[in-house]
Amino acid sequence: MKPNISLINAVFRIACGLTIMSAASAKFTKKPWCRMHLFYIFMGAMKAGSGILRFCPVTYMFQHSDSGNNEHQNG
Repeated sequence: MKPNISLINAVFRIACGLTIMSAASAKFTKKPWCRMHLFYIFMGAMKAGSGILRFCPVTYMFQHSDSGNNEHQNG
């Protein structure tokens, strides 16, 4: 996997992901029966992970889907 996001974007993703994870973890300790907080913890972890790896699958999908559409329209 080659990095497809910039360093600033990666730092922002890490910061947002860790913030979401910590806020959701704090809420989850107060209400452990609420599964939505657990979902937010996983979403924050995914955001932080994409920042650490500097690879975003959605960006990758959009970058490669645009090149495929141009070939079909021009060809």
